[in-house]
Amino acid sequence: MTDHADSARALAALGHEARLHIFRFLVRAGQGGATVGQIAAHLDLPASTLAHHLRSLVTAGLLTQERQGREVVTRVAFDRMTALLDFLTAECCSGIAAPRDVA
Repeated sequence: MTDHADSARALAALGHEARLHIFRFLVRAGQGGATVGQIAAHLDLPASTLAHHLRSLVTAGLLTQERQGREVVTRVAFDRMTALLDFLTAECCSGIAAPRDVA
């Protein structure tokens, strides 16, 4: 995720309160992730609502999902998260050019 379009999609996905809660919960879960059932129970979201929000985060590249038997384990794509943070902070404190005088 190094360009404006990819970053904008990821930020748009995180721009919904429920999706931000889901993402932060999964960040806390770490590399092991959590099952869809665990996410639903922790955040008290109906299955259909949760599925919609998870799909948005997966499409934005922020989450991955893997079927393990009867369960679906969802994990943060930490490499994508780090790339987004790097993109946002890449030019931190580098200064900006003074505006040109327009006559």
